[in-house]
Amino acid sequence: MQILVYILKRLIQAIPLLFIVSIISFFIIRLSPVDPLAELRINPSISQETLKAEEQRLGLDKPLPVQYALWLKSFLRGDLGVSVTGEKVSTKLWERIPNTLLLTSVVILLTWLVGIPLGIYAALHWKQPIDRFLTVLTSIGMAIPSFFFALLLLIFAVRSGWFPTGGLTGYNFSSLSPLHKFFDIAHHLVLPVIVLFTISLSGLQRQMRGNLLDVLGADYIKFARAKGLSENKVIYKHALRNAINPMVTLLGFEFAALLSGAALTEYVFQYPGLGRLILEAVMKSDINLVMASLMMGTIMLILGNLIADILLKLVDPRVSVS
Repeated sequence: MQILVYILKRLIQAIPLLFIVSIISFFIIRLSPVDPLAELRINPSISQETLKAEEQRLGLDKPLPVQYALWLKSFLRGDLGVSVTGEKVSTKLWERIPNTLLLTSVVILLTWLVGIPLGIYAALHWKQPIDRFLTVLTSIGMAIPSFFFALLLLIFAVRSGWFPTGGLTGYNFSSLSPLHKFFDIAHHLVLPVIVLFTISLSGLQRQMRGNLLDVLGADYIKFARAKGLSENKVIYKHALRNAINPMVTLLGFEFAALLSGAALTEYVFQYPGLGRLILEAVMKSDINLVMASLMMGTIMLILGNLIADILLKLVDPRVSVS
């Protein structure tokens, strides 16, 4: 019951955060010099009456505070409006959100399955050649910009022909069997996952290594060894449990970092995700689409941090949610 009350409190606390994010995002976007009707204005076949009708449809003929109030009213009703192309924003969002969740979930799963063991192994072999080798690799991974790395892999895919260069599925996806559909999606995910996995793995592995090294130097670990406990019990029962707690807290921040980092990666590989949708909408100054995408992204980040806090409570009984 206590954990349910905690979840309810966190969700209530998220309401003013969403409100602040929406205000900042709306006015930054609307004060930008990009005209959402720029393509229509330069088209000689579009009449002035049509342009005025589009301005009224999108609410561009009203003052900014009134525009925000109208947008907020429609958002609270669940009506996300239409984009500048006339498509329903809600439809476009629900097409992209599952794709972004799929990409980020795969990256987080692989990162934790590989990064935590590598961090433990590096800490247990401190200053040995394997530790120095892993340190060099992670330093390279943290130094490479995700956009540049994605471009390199895209060039490799074009020249080798081993991987698809864009999208989530092939042209014949609908005619494939369920098993072949799975492999088709996995084949398209390889390059975006490699980019995000490499960047995320570097930071996670170094953090795990540093945490375990700090714990191994603590007095209670020395006392446990002095009592004659086996090295495996000292490391995996006592040291690791305390070293991994800060990692669980980082889960929510990692989810946030992946969402922001995935935007450029999705754009390079033409991956149909939420990040690419936001970038394209910002370049067109599509206010309804941008605002809805940013709000959905903020909600996903809040939920990611909430899940991380709940997991921390489950793995560490000392943490109280009261």
